[in-house]
Amino acid sequence: MDDDFVPLTGAGRTAPSLALLVRPRSAAEAAGAVVRRGPRGAVARGRGRSGGDAAQNAGGTVLDLAALDRIRGLDGAARLVVCEAGVELGALARALLPLGLHPRAGAGPWTVGGAIASGYGTGVAALELLCADGESRTVRRGEPLFDATVGGLGLTGVVLSATLAVRPVETAYLRERTARFRDVDALLAHWTGGGAPREPYARARVGLAGRGRAVLATAAPVPYAGLPRGHRARRAPLAPPAFAGLPAFPGVGSLLGAGSLPGAGTGGLRPLPGLVRARVLPAYGPGSAGAFVRYRCAVPEGREEALRGILALLAGRRSPARGARHARVERVYADGAGPLAFPVRGWCLTVDVPAGARGLGRFLDVLDERVAAAGGRVCLAEDARLRPALLPVMYPRLAAFRELRAALDPGSVFRSDLSRRLGL
Repeated sequence: MDDDFVPLTGAGRTAPSLALLVRPRSAAEAAGAVVRRGPRGAVARGRGRSGGDAAQNAGGTVLDLAALDRIRGLDGAARLVVCEAGVELGALARALLPLGLHPRAGAGPWTVGGAIASGYGTGVAALELLCADGESRTVRRGEPLFDATVGGLGLTGVVLSATLAVRPVETAYLRERTARFRDVDALLAHWTGGGAPREPYARARVGLAGRGRAVLATAAPVPYAGLPRGHRARRAPLAPPAFAGLPAFPGVGSLLGAGSLPGAGTGGLRPLPGLVRARVLPAYGPGSAGAFVRYRCAVPEGREEALRGILALLAGRRSPARGARHARVERVYADGAGPLAFPVRGWCLTVDVPAGARGLGRFLDVLDERVAAAGGRVCLAEDARLRPALLPVMYPRLAAFRELRAALDPGSVFRSDLSRRLGL
C-alpha cells in the first residue's frame, strides 16, 4: 500500500487541502488504513470528478480506491454484475458490451464507489460497505443504511464493491434527436406537455446571452432493426464504435458540437454511454489554470417560475455567470430515497462558472436563497461553498442522517472538508 501527503481538489480545482493519500490494493488494506487513521479521520475518493470538497480531508487520510478495479462476477440470468469500487463505469460498459449488456447505473469516467457516494443509485442492488470499526457488511437496497450511503458523500463508510443491475442492448448505439426553442418558456412548455416523449437520456442547453434560446437533445437505445440499411454496425452491432472526442454525457453531441453520425430518420447515431473514453481532468493538484465553480441545483416540479428566475439571474447583464455562455437543464422524474439524496422530482440545473469571476461568491449565495425558497437544494457532491445555515432548509431529513451516522460511527471516523464545513 502506497501513501503520501498531497494537495487535493475537486474537478473545479478550487479549495485545495493537504491530506495523506493512501492507495490500498485490497479490501484488507483499505480496512487497515481506516483502523490506523489519524485524529482527522478518513474519507474515500474516486477519480476526483465532482466539483466540490467531499473527497478531501485536510490533515487527515484520503483513500484512493483506484486499485480496487476488478469485475468480480456476472450473473447473466439475474442480470447482475459485481464489481469493486474503483471500477470505472465506462470501463464496465465496454467490458459488458460484447455480451449485449449495459449497466443500468449509467456509464462514464466515474468510479462505481464515487458515483454511489455522489448520489447515483439507479440500478445498484447491494453494497459492500467498510464501516468505522474496520469491518465490512453487506447493505441491500431498501435498508436505511443503503439509502444513507447513496448520496452520503462517503460519510457512512467506504464502498468496497457493489452489485449492479445490467440491461440487454441489441446494438452499441443511441439515436439522438434535437429540438430548438426560442426561449426557456417554450422549452418548458414542450417538456411538460403530454406529447413530450420520456426518453432515457435527455438534456437541454439554455443560452445565457441574447434571447436565451434553448436546444433539447434526447436519445434512446437503437435496436438492431432500427439501424440504417447498409450501416456498418449491421455486421457487428455490439462492436465498440470508433468515435473520438465525445463528451461523457449521452444524448448531447449536437449540443456540444461533437459526436453524432448521420442515420435514418430525424436523428443521428452515437455510442451508448461509456463506450468512448472521455477526457478526464487530473485527479490531484490545485492548479489554478482553468479553475471553475460548478453550480448544480434542483428545483421541484411545479416551481418552474423559480427555475425561470434563476436562469434570468444567470443571464443578467451583470451576472458573473455570463462567461459560462450556457446552462444545462435536465428533467428529473423521481425523488431520491436517502436523506442526503440530491434528486428532486422536477428540474436540475447545472452551470460551470470561471472561479475568478468578480462577485461570484455573493451571486451564488443569492442563487442558494432562491433555490431554498423554492423547496430545492444544491448538489453537495459539487459544492465547496454553501452556507451551513441553508443546509437543513434544503435537506429537511438532515437530522435523520446525523442520527444514523452518530449510531454507526460515534467517533466520527469518516470525515471530509465538506463534513466539517457543513457540520455533517
